Amino acid sequence: MLSNKRIVLGVSGSIAAYKGADLASKLVQSGAIVDVIMTKAAMEFVTPLTFRAITHRPVVTDWYDSSSELSIQHVQLAEEADLLLVAPATADIIAKLALGIADDPLCGTALATRAPMVIAPAMDANMYDNPATAENVAKLKSRGAVFAGPGFGRMASGLIGHGRLAETPEIIATVRQVLGRHGDLAGKHVVVSSGPTEEPIDPVRVITNRSSGKMGFAIAEAARDRGARVTVIAGPVSVPYPFGVDIIPVHTALEMRDAVFTAARACDVLIMTAAVADYRPVTAVGRKIKKEDMASLTIELTKNPDIISEVKGSFIKVGFAAETEELLRNAQSKLRGKEMDLIVANDVTAPNSGFNVDTNKVTIIERSGEILDLPLMTKDEVANKLLDRVAALLTSPSGRPAKAGTP
Repeated sequence: MLSNKRIVLGVSGSIAAYKGADLASKLVQSGAIVDVIMTKAAMEFVTPLTFRAITHRPVVTDWYDSSSELSIQHVQLAEEADLLLVAPATADIIAKLALGIADDPLCGTALATRAPMVIAPAMDANMYDNPATAENVAKLKSRGAVFAGPGFGRMASGLIGHGRLAETPEIIATVRQVLGRHGDLAGKHVVVSSGPTEEPIDPVRVITNRSSGKMGFAIAEAARDRGARVTVIAGPVSVPYPFGVDIIPVHTALEMRDAVFTAARACDVLIMTAAVADYRPVTAVGRKIKKEDMASLTIELTKNPDIISEVKGSFIKVGFAAETEELLRNAQSKLRGKEMDLIVANDVTAPNSGFNVDTNKVTIIERSGEILDLPLMTKDEVANKLLDRVAALLTSPSGRPAKAGTP
């Protein structure tokens, strides 16, 4: 998504300017071409050499430097930028951007470019809460600027409130979302279930499984980056929630069933990666079971609903099959029996594939009978390979499932 994208990073005079170096580094590591513009105030906190060493490109500090390949005569940054990112953005810079003032290289580039703009504010809480700042933020949003943050917490001044620079992963997620908003899933609503479920035995014990939620979140992020509106129904996962998507937290299989049925009424694609518990205790004890009270413990279990079999509608339905043997036969049986359009078969006994790792070795099977056997890939790569097939089905009338009522 960021490979070879031209990103102009504007750094203004905030104590958070040092975080801009980490942001520039992460963008470069993601394949972006990063040009940095620093205001004079920013150079009081970080030197241009820092950014030049990270980006391997000249840093713009003077609008009138005729020796620079990025000088005003070329208006190069404004013309070639895929996106303008202002991080950190002080109250002063936000005000100048809102008013269209162009008295420095950053504001001048912002005024000249037609590229989308992402702004990550950083200022004291009282400054961010000031009505003047609120008015400037609203004005920029009305023109299409997208804001990342600010976060809530303790400031350098000791104040606590809104105004902290958003963390680097959130800013980069916003950049990816903005760059991908016209992608092949633009205008589509993708619902993803992710993670395990927990079935309570007593107030401190549950029946669960090894699912971490990584695969589901990778799919959610990839769909977001391709323009989709994404809803994630997340069990109790062990990894951070993705940014830029709607999260519906659940714990039990019954809670997940209700959430999936509700979300599926207005979706184009349903992707069930969640490892839903097959059984739950018939009765959850209301107090902690003490091992001193009994020599052994027997728990009566009852079957949980098979959510993906029950949910029906005019959407693309994708399931996952985590298997330990007879991978293709078991997956193909589930594909047919549960009326899916695609199934992703994963041998969880394969090295570096399955739960709690960052890679997967999967086979994608379509209802048409087509089989795509993929090599070991990162979960991000698997997510995009899967969404390639989903996007193809969405544009092929013959690939869409027949209309049916959702329970």
